[in-house]
Amino acid sequence: MHLILLLTSVLGAGPAADGGYTGHGAGTVPPEVLAKYAPPILPPALSRQIQAMLDVRSPGAGTLSPDGKRLFFTWTVTGTRQIWRLDGPQRFPVQLTGGEDKTVLADIAPDGSFLVVSRDRAGEEYPGLYWQSPEGGPLHLIQHLPRVQTQPQFVTSDSRYVYFRANDLKPDSYALYRWDRKTGSKDKLFDQEGLWSIADHRPDGRLLLIRDVGSAVTEVFEWNPATRALKPIIGQGEREEFDAGYGPGDEVLILTPKLGEFRRLYRWHAGKLDAVTPEMKHDVSGFLIDQARKRIAYTVNEDGYTRLHVLDARTARPLALPPLPPADAVLPAGFTPDGRYLTVFVDTGNAPGAGYVIDWSTGKATAWQLPSAPEVDLSTFVPAKLEFYPARDGTRIPMLVRRPARCAEPCPVVVEFHGGPEGQATPGFSPYAQLFVDAGFVYVEPNVRGSDGYGKSWFHADDGPKRLDIITDIEDCARFIRERWAANGKAPKVGIVGGSYGGYSALMGMTMFGGAYDVGVDIVGISNLLTFLQNTAPYRRALRVNEYGDPEKDRDALIKLSPITYLDRLKGPLLIIQGANDPRVPAGEAIQIHDAITARGIQSPLIIFPDEGHGSSKRSNQVVEIGAMLEFLQKTLQPAAGK
Repeated sequence: MHLILLLTSVLGAGPAADGGYTGHGAGTVPPEVLAKYAPPILPPALSRQIQAMLDVRSPGAGTLSPDGKRLFFTWTVTGTRQIWRLDGPQRFPVQLTGGEDKTVLADIAPDGSFLVVSRDRAGEEYPGLYWQSPEGGPLHLIQHLPRVQTQPQFVTSDSRYVYFRANDLKPDSYALYRWDRKTGSKDKLFDQEGLWSIADHRPDGRLLLIRDVGSAVTEVFEWNPATRALKPIIGQGEREEFDAGYGPGDEVLILTPKLGEFRRLYRWHAGKLDAVTPEMKHDVSGFLIDQARKRIAYTVNEDGYTRLHVLDARTARPLALPPLPPADAVLPAGFTPDGRYLTVFVDTGNAPGAGYVIDWSTGKATAWQLPSAPEVDLSTFVPAKLEFYPARDGTRIPMLVRRPARCAEPCPVVVEFHGGPEGQATPGFSPYAQLFVDAGFVYVEPNVRGSDGYGKSWFHADDGPKRLDIITDIEDCARFIRERWAANGKAPKVGIVGGSYGGYSALMGMTMFGGAYDVGVDIVGISNLLTFLQNTAPYRRALRVNEYGDPEKDRDALIKLSPITYLDRLKGPLLIIQGANDPRVPAGEAIQIHDAITARGIQSPLIIFPDEGHGSSKRSNQVVEIGAMLEFLQKTLQPAAGK
């Protein structure tokens, strides 16, 4: 309660100052509020336009069955993410799960006898765990508990046990469990407090564990089931980022920026790190190793473009990839247990992405999926172009830009900030981005300081109170656009949008930097860092404190960095969109700033989806969310168009 009292003294009276909400989830939003701010009905023409674009889609890359004969993948063709099966390359897909709840494939038993399935309800982010026959049929419960995250980890090589983690003992801590498919019973294996996950496992039962102690701050341990001993490997007390996997022999593979500016893959052996990947001025963004420990697949982030490389696991010798289409991104999805097959997702940037299967025994890559683009001319899609703008201290900030072929000069601009805050806007095929281009907007995605993919210093530039030094990157983007993209003696109108941390960025652009942007759209964004940290889900709070700042030690900075502090600077209209079930950014964040804005007589429509969480996952809601945003931006940034 002391946080609310602090806000009262600093901000004065009002919804945020006197703590107008507590907790998160649909139960914290009164029914009359849900009714008042129910999603609107879109004009039929706009709805049809968005529906058509959402039909331009690609399935997930998928996971290949151990024998290489079937591909299991997720697809949103029904309107909600569900699991599908292909019984051969480019065969007719078979739907395995259905309904309105988001359902994804977590794993396949090494003997191919069952699938491990994760299902969430209404965006709550309290998923349950199930198993299903690869032929389809009903889901069989492993564990699904109210307000508990049950998350899959792996299936043992004999296909008997499913390991998972759950925060059922403490909401801010994960215990590790083993479920026995033969008996249907579960055993608690490890319940030491902390945000634990299993990075890898050995045939003898040893587990390689990761403990998250902050945002991008991790520690690596090995747990021995025979002795119940927990052995530190690397990272203890270092405040550094580590990812890990078992390598050949007794080696551990470690991905970390510990020894340089960029993430690099190393072998950890006898307490020493030896480099596996070459030194580059780019991050190694991730890696996979097959259970046979034959091959390592890793990706390099080259200014947002994702490049795939494969190594011999024992010698670290680069292996030649079979020919694949030129692409903005090639992402490895997974090896089969024996290492023979590798599934990859290829995003060419000019068409929906597709899954390919690489067969290392033949050296060939085969396209398994056929993405769809009904009634759409893909040649009209505009690829992203990498450009830069200068921050006020001279730093070059990368941004991806898509320009329409024609628009009324000067073209109105929509700047969308990514979430995270450690996310990254990347190039690639995007029907969503094309909707803005088709509406006549220049569509811009900046990667301000704090974004991933540009090295350790850039990544950590916004940690805690340091965010005060670089939050101006938001305003500098608008300044650059108005100065450099003017035409006919006029500066373009500029809107700011974003979701999650991008929604926070949009709120900051409209409040702290009032006047920099003409209009804003906030989707599930933070309006007050103090009330956010007080009410976000416990399993996230520790990591968010590390990223944004401590409510006690850094409270002055948190107040200075809260959009609600600067409502007196707000000049333009602001649309706010929120999911009632959101456990990350509670609905109260949207409601409190909306009420404060409307009390000042400023236009601020609010939309609350009663059946969504942190962003819309159901197609019908996505259509309304995108449509409401486009309609709002066209009315405010293109008044002459009358749309």
